Amino acid sequence: MSIQSINPTDGTLIAQYREDDPSLVDAKLNRALNAYSTWKTSPLSKRTDLLRRVANRLREESEKHARLMTSEMGKPIGEARSEIAKCAWVLEYYADHSAEFLAPKETQSDGSRTLIRFDPLGPILAVMPWNFPYWQVFRFAAPNLAAGNVGLLKHASNVSGCALAIEQLFIESGAPEGVFQTLLLPASAVSSLIDDDRIQGVTLTGSEAAGRSVGAGAGSAIKPSVLELGGSDPLVVLSDGNPIEAAQAALTSRMLNTGQSCIAAKRLIVVPDHYDAFVTALEEGIGQLRIGDPHDETNQIGPLAKPEFVEELHNQVIETMSEGANCLIGGSLVPGPGSFYPPTLLVDVTESMTCFREETFGPVAVVIKAKNDDDALRLASKTRFGLGASLWTSPSRGIELAAQIDSGHVAINGMVKSDPRLPFGGVKSSGYGRELSEYGILPFVNIKTVWVK
Repeated sequence: MSIQSINPTDGTLIAQYREDDPSLVDAKLNRALNAYSTWKTSPLSKRTDLLRRVANRLREESEKHARLMTSEMGKPIGEARSEIAKCAWVLEYYADHSAEFLAPKETQSDGSRTLIRFDPLGPILAVMPWNFPYWQVFRFAAPNLAAGNVGLLKHASNVSGCALAIEQLFIESGAPEGVFQTLLLPASAVSSLIDDDRIQGVTLTGSEAAGRSVGAGAGSAIKPSVLELGGSDPLVVLSDGNPIEAAQAALTSRMLNTGQSCIAAKRLIVVPDHYDAFVTALEEGIGQLRIGDPHDETNQIGPLAKPEFVEELHNQVIETMSEGANCLIGGSLVPGPGSFYPPTLLVDVTESMTCFREETFGPVAVVIKAKNDDDALRLASKTRFGLGASLWTSPSRGIELAAQIDSGHVAINGMVKSDPRLPFGGVKSSGYGRELSEYGILPFVNIKTVWVK
């Protein structure tokens, strides 16, 4: 079987890749296991030196990698360059801080000395999505390779070129054979990989359905897992919030990566006193966005990654309009080639409507008028997801209210974003476990107690 990479801007074939056959998969798993036997005992300085070399090469080759992801999944070129820079940052962050994170910690007990160690587990499988095809991979690879684990990447098939380019980055940076490998396989092969005794853990960033499948498989195999799934993040403007600044943040958050982001502000909830000012500012901002070829520096909105994503998103918009929402901008299909969908603004949305209840993955902003502050907070939590939330209010009040929000991240007077220095992950149907920061190195290590008399 072959895997195709299709340019979503014009529908042309970029490349075809042969799926790994069972014998090749077996060989890669054995290479990973052999690599782990020496990588886990190598000095930490050797492991972090590799991260630095990869970061340096990424910076040197930034344009090549940025253009590859723009071609394969349609990310606007400026955002693609920023993604590459962020990947170098996370590599350097763990190169700088892993010694601190992994140092054995002394604690008190009835022994004469008690230590807590952080030892690696083995080969870790990463099942990664197409929307941030470099960042999602490196935020997994950096802490795990530093910890002494080795990585096996099963990337989304439409970004196979990115997956192979990342593997080549590690090879050219001097990674020992088997420390980081790409598996070219369909999603249906993931369950058998999780069952394989050579795999010691699995992390997935993807859909809710994929998370249920991977989580169940990992549980059945009694292996640790981390799931970062979908989101329907609220951005809430309360009575003491600034509607103009909130609208600017909503525009950036909702339209980043052509709206294809789990942590985008997808439900914009505003109290009556600020509703008109917020909608006016947001409408003006959306109206200034340019849609087109993502390689063109002047365009902020590129294509969606696949044609079927356009159909799914448009159906959600049409259903929401039929339920009573008003469309101020966009809302109609873009003629011509490519998987484009126009920046769209829906207002007068209520909690019973499709675009409130479902996650929308594309450049569609949805505004809901709350009755008052209490109602706004109620609406914010009225979702099965819990990835992030943005509150616009006074800082002191925001810190108090953060405890009431069921999400892994609460941004007060700002947009939700990932940062190597901060733990990242969700609750409820947005998954479990944490990536990034000190906490992101812990899911796939053996937290081992050493008791001494």
